[in-house]
Amino acid sequence: MRGRGELALLTEIRERAAHAASRSQIGGLRLGIGDDCALVAPRRGEELAITTDLSIAGRHFRLDWHQPEAVGHRALARGLSDLAAMGARPVAAFLSLGLPRSLTLASGRRQGGLRPGSSSWVERFFDGFLALAEAHSTPLAGGDLAESPLAVADIVLVGAVPRGRALLRSGAKPGDLLYVTGTLGGAAAGLVRLAELAGRAAESALPLKGTGSSVKDTNSSSKGRSPGLKRMSFSLKGTGFSPYINAMEQLGTLASEGKSTGNSPANASCCGAEARPGRPNPPRIPKKLEAELAPHLYPQPRVRQGLWLQRHGLASAALDVSDGLSTDLAHLCQESGVAAEVDAALVPTHPAATLDQALHGGEDYELVFTAPASARLPRSIAGVKITRIGRIVKLRRGQPALTLLTSQGPQPLEPHGWEHFSSARI
Repeated sequence: MRGRGELALLTEIRERAAHAASRSQIGGLRLGIGDDCALVAPRRGEELAITTDLSIAGRHFRLDWHQPEAVGHRALARGLSDLAAMGARPVAAFLSLGLPRSLTLASGRRQGGLRPGSSSWVERFFDGFLALAEAHSTPLAGGDLAESPLAVADIVLVGAVPRGRALLRSGAKPGDLLYVTGTLGGAAAGLVRLAELAGRAAESALPLKGTGSSVKDTNSSSKGRSPGLKRMSFSLKGTGFSPYINAMEQLGTLASEGKSTGNSPANASCCGAEARPGRPNPPRIPKKLEAELAPHLYPQPRVRQGLWLQRHGLASAALDVSDGLSTDLAHLCQESGVAAEVDAALVPTHPAATLDQALHGGEDYELVFTAPASARLPRSIAGVKITRIGRIVKLRRGQPALTLLTSQGPQPLEPHGWEHFSSARI
């Protein structure tokens, strides 16, 4: 892709998409990339489920923090998780990319890609995107490509579900039990660790004022955390990616992408002092930290689990945890006209996370669902653990919609996950 324009890029994307699709079992896509429109034909008795998600550099990912493979994976995972929450099988993906020209050029550093020769940012983005697409038999059927001053990925997912069988947010009833797949808080905890790695990587490359030497972490009591990060409190109300970024900026320990706080070398380093829009330099992920960072960098949408729940007809309502359990569960209660009680002792918290991160951290992409108390649910679905975390109760005037049951007694559980345009960030 060295020095080629839009048509060459589109040809490369089309060839790679066709190769990935040829290795998947595709049902529903009749015509993909090449014509003005794709043709989708659901099976008899099915209806389409369509979702869209936007990923913006500096808000949903950072070029100086996230490897391009992770950005591509996460862009698709967001939409697949929506289909999973509806119990829909993926049919096709449509991707529109706006990119600075620099992200289409070969970097000269071929290591790190998922396939030999992946050297440009956009090639490596598609390494991550198409690997997840192939894993879930989701062909890339079209999209758009444009030069942009900011990296933006807009994904549209088309799924199919038997008519009248989709899992909705509106079906929960008092007496139903509340369940969640997997563990919660891992994505938020992984982001904290990623911020530390990025801060240390930037510090090592940041010259000290008036010298030619680099900043080194001399604070031996910080347990490996960079000085610019040690002052931050991560027990934030709202621990998804965007809330953390905004909170760090407000605390003065993190500058906006490509900008320096100007306060000190340590502060400036946390955003990657050498990073500028279109000049990505994310930190290398040590092998020993890959598992800890995986929930944030490579979240796994629960497509198989959503399909199982839909096919067995056991779930009365469902949605995915994208903005945080407290926020997303509030959506389910609002749509169903009910209230919920969550037992803090039962919440399956990721080993690296706090309870606060499990309750309010976003981007876990697990499924939260309700089922009648009489329903017999397995301990796991397709290898992913299922945990009962509470119950649905009647909504009463003057009472909170969400209650957290703790050892100190019941407490209101306020929705503190991510909400765009909200003035309350911490």
